[in-house]
Amino acid sequence: MAIEVVAISGKSGLKQFVEFPHSIYAGDPHWVPPLHIAVKELLDKEKHPFYANAEAEFFVAKRDGKLVGRIAAIIDRNHNKFHDEKAGFFGFFESIDDAEVANALLNTARKWVFERGAEFIRGPVNPSTNYECGLLVEGYDASPMVMMTYNPRYYPRLLEQAGFQKIKDLHSFVNSADGVDLKKIGRVADRALQRNEVTIRPINLKDFAGEVERIWDVYNAAWEKNWGFIPMTKEEFFLMGKEMKQILKQEMVLIGECKGRMIGFALALPDVNVALKPANGRLLPTGLLKILYYQRKIRAVRVIALGVVEEFRATGVAAGFYAALVRNARKLGYDQECEMSWILEDNVLMTRSLELMGARRTKTYRLYQSSERSGN
Repeated sequence: MAIEVVAISGKSGLKQFVEFPHSIYAGDPHWVPPLHIAVKELLDKEKHPFYANAEAEFFVAKRDGKLVGRIAAIIDRNHNKFHDEKAGFFGFFESIDDAEVANALLNTARKWVFERGAEFIRGPVNPSTNYECGLLVEGYDASPMVMMTYNPRYYPRLLEQAGFQKIKDLHSFVNSADGVDLKKIGRVADRALQRNEVTIRPINLKDFAGEVERIWDVYNAAWEKNWGFIPMTKEEFFLMGKEMKQILKQEMVLIGECKGRMIGFALALPDVNVALKPANGRLLPTGLLKILYYQRKIRAVRVIALGVVEEFRATGVAAGFYAALVRNARKLGYDQECEMSWILEDNVLMTRSLELMGARRTKTYRLYQSSERSGN
């Protein structure tokens, strides 16, 4: 039977879009269902600040009246302005293992972005590289950490059959707080901090709004030359900060200052996925209680961001942040995995630094691109 791809509408369409992944991942022990309420907020084109500078449409695919896939088509005006490109994006991609279904979804997204002036389409991004992004292509034997993606093994094949090619790989590295030679790293880090007159302190939660605004400035300055970087608006950044505040630990959000000026920051979050998985995407009737219970079992963290402004980049100050994170992780009982993700595949300096500290690469995520106007 023919496959029908339609844009969602109303609460019932949104509910179908949000809940469809449960049919794909049923029985998969590594999938972490996102909270439905959080996904709905992210998809809210009227309220979420991302869409103030973007257009998006959300589609579902049906065969014989049964839902078999979903996709989002996205035009990110911030990206196109910053990179001087005519890019389109796709995200929130889920499909049964059927090339016909995947082609129908991807061709719909292609058509939508090309009609709006795009010259190529890239993804998956949910809904940009500032959020969850990339398709897992290596490392299916473990659950993803907080704010990282997961997908079935057949997804890369579906995209490649639809004419998409690799544009960039993103890597995850893992170490443990107990496995780091802190004595050696600490000496190097302390010397770098003293030499550059840099001090590192935890975020001041009593001035959270002020701290977030200062971090926002450093974030946009420190990452602006990274491949795929998109400046976040203040509204987006503040919303993300507000969401993270619910789970962050003060000692794992560090700020570096030189003579009173913020020159870098590091952010590591507890792997809240450990607590989210038992909730199965729902807060009620028992999901919230499960989250509260299982969050006590979190022993791993993910380093989401660690960056300094350009003039301090080759000074060794970054090692100071890393050493401080390790020390604090040990104090807080995060003695299992510490994931650093994601790292661009061509970030040789960071990769070498992580490997010298004993980290190993465990997962690879891939961004795909296509300039074809129709699939194979």
